[in-house]
Amino acid sequence: MSASVGARAVGGFGRNFLVRTDDGRLASAIRRGKRGDVVVGDRVRCSGVVEPLAIEAIEPRRSLLYRSDANRVKELAANIDQVAIVFAPQPPFNPRFLWRALAAAEAAGIGALAVLNKTDVGNGLESARRALAEMAAWGVATLALSAKTEPAALERWTAATAGRATLLVGQSGMGKSTLLNLRLPDVKARTQEFSQRLNVGKQTTTASHWFDLPAAAGGGALVDTPGFQEFGLAHLPLAERAAALHEFRPALGHCRFGDCRHLAEPDCAVRAQVQSGAISAARYAFYCDLAQEAQR
Repeated sequence: MSASVGARAVGGFGRNFLVRTDDGRLASAIRRGKRGDVVVGDRVRCSGVVEPLAIEAIEPRRSLLYRSDANRVKELAANIDQVAIVFAPQPPFNPRFLWRALAAAEAAGIGALAVLNKTDVGNGLESARRALAEMAAWGVATLALSAKTEPAALERWTAATAGRATLLVGQSGMGKSTLLNLRLPDVKARTQEFSQRLNVGKQTTTASHWFDLPAAAGGGALVDTPGFQEFGLAHLPLAERAAALHEFRPALGHCRFGDCRHLAEPDCAVRAQVQSGAISAARYAFYCDLAQEAQR
């Protein structure tokens, strides 16, 4: 394999990656001389005869999703078509995690799918359904199912993901692994193979993994991410944070001042929408917290 070949980065840790070449070969690869610019999901050009192959170039991306905090910006995956934000009645979900993930997807220009899992769990289900209905009212695609017990779960989950590269995010315990297993029964074995090939053991749980879906079932891909409890937006300027909140958009551009922060400025169209009830007090409080974060 001395000539340059096309491939997809399907797993990685540091400068070490697994790529699946266009002829279907799974191979280890390394980004020589650079660190941190290859992301799972990237289309790359590789050269070399023996492993590890050398990643020589990254092809243009059609999308890139970030999460970040004050200390670090983390690229979750490239070239994805939608973000499936998974939550459940139990363990208790954090609405602000959902809102932050939605804002990150919106700012990146990536479609979102809110997935309420474990609909067979009674405790907390009413609150979870209200959260799902709220996101539906903002125009977000939604899906409610029980991945473990619902007979039609596979069919419905397949319809929502076929032909698209879908990144799964969610707090720990919400059922992402169950949803992965539903479409990819061998996902555990494949993840272990990734870990062994990368030779970094359990550290790969901190990274994303790209799993191609069977062409016979519509194709596409599922991209697994580690469970985490916070979804930081430090990479977004304040104006982009406001624009990423669906129900804020009708008011944006209608304030007295063009640089209005929607906090204490007079004649603020956003705060007028809060007073009228078009924007809920909880969502405005969420925005105020994002504004405070942006000023740190």
